Order: sequence, then structure tokens, then C-alpha cells
Amino acid sequence: MLRLITLTAAVLLTASEAFAAEPPKKLLLIGSAADNHPPGTHEYLPAMEEIAKLLKSAPGVETTMVKADPAWKDGPELIGRADAVVLFLTEGAAWLSADEARLKAFQKLAVRGGGFTVIHWGMGTRDEKNIEAFANLFGGCHGGPDRKFKVVDAEVNVVDPKHPITAGLKDFTVHEEFYYALKQPRAGGVKPLLHAVIEGKPEMVSWAWERPDGGRSFGFTGLHFHENWKRDDYRRLMAQGILWTAKVPASK
Repeated sequence: MLRLITLTAAVLLTASEAFAAEPPKKLLLIGSAADNHPPGTHEYLPAMEEIAKLLKSAPGVETTMVKADPAWKDGPELIGRADAVVLFLTEGAAWLSADEARLKAFQKLAVRGGGFTVIHWGMGTRDEKNIEAFANLFGGCHGGPDRKFKVVDAEVNVVDPKHPITAGLKDFTVHEEFYYALKQPRAGGVKPLLHAVIEGKPEMVSWAWERPDGGRSFGFTGLHFHENWKRDDYRRLMAQGILWTAKVPASK
């Protein structure tokens, strides 16, 4: 009996050590150079710096920030080493499909159960041909000539306060440019997290999607204005959303 107890204790200790020694989740933060928007808007790389600071103290997470210029030759390799990605750059849905190797790398990450986060114009495409591939990975796309967007002083309502991404959030008002009436994947299953009241109608501006491949996707259509990174509710939303996609519990 003593030998059995000793052996059991040794097994539990080994399991505990193995869990503690588990390698950190690798988060790839993908931004790009500023586009032709006015200063203070579409600040992609400064936004990635904010995210890196938010996640700096998160246990079990390792972040890498990259600038993805149009060629981005090492992109597929970097994506192949990541467990989750965050995308905030110019016309991201078009960027995704602009390179076949890049798109395949994202699709392979999805098959591995990887996490996807997309912010604002990172989900955009002017050409509707890029919508389906993007929506099938990220859960929503601001795409095509009929895409909807508006700068508003909006009331934002928490649709699902019990979701890990919205834990601790309450309804708020904000000056923001929101995308809405997004194109969604044919598979369905996308769950609204936040609604913004736009022209008297609640519109989904943030969502969570537990994909059929076992991975997770999160999106937020705001953060047009870099000033909004100062908001505690925005910072909580983004930190909890990104960690959720990586399957890392957020600190309370």
C-alpha cells in the first residue's frame, strides 16, 4: 500500500511538472504600415504594441509582433509556428487571399485548431471575391461594394455577459466607426457578443465563433480611432478575446 501511494504521488508530481513545463502559446500579432487614413485612425502597428503590453503579464503566452508588407515572404513560416494570430491591417480580407501560400498557411492553422482575432479594417475587402475564404476562418467579413460602416456616438450593449470574452463588461457608450451587417460563414454558429445601436437598430459589432475545426475566432469591428485604446472596456474586451482564441484562461 505504501508503495502504491508513493507511486501515485510520483505520477501526480510528474503530471504537474509536465503541465508547468508546457510551452507557452505563441501569438502572432500581424500589423502593417499606416494607410491613407488621417493620423489617429487605422494605427495598426501602435495597436499591436498596445496588445503586446496587454498580454505581457498573461501566463502561458508568448507574443511576436510583425509588420506584414505586401510581399511578406516569411509569413507562411511564421503562421506555421503560431498557435493564434491577431490581424489588424489594411483591407485584411483582400490581403489574406492575395498570396496562395499565405491563405494555405492560415487554413492549416485552422485545421490545427488555431485561434483567429480580427480588428476593424483587418476584416475588410472591397472586392467580394475575397469574402468567403476570410469569413470561413475569422467568422465575419466587412466585404463587397455593399459593406456597411458608420461613425456614431453609439450605445453598445453586451449581448452575452456570461461569455469569457465579455466577462466583467457592462453596457457603454462610445464615439466610434463601426462596421456592421457583416458577411458570415455558411457553417453558421457565430455568436454576437456586442451590439451597437446604429440608426435605431442593434447591430453586431463583436462576435465569438467556435469553429467546426475545433478552433476559435473573435472579431471586433471598432478601434477605428486609436484613442479608444485608453478605454478600460476596450482593453478588457481585446485581452479576453485574444486569450480565448488561444485557449488560455484570462486572469481575473
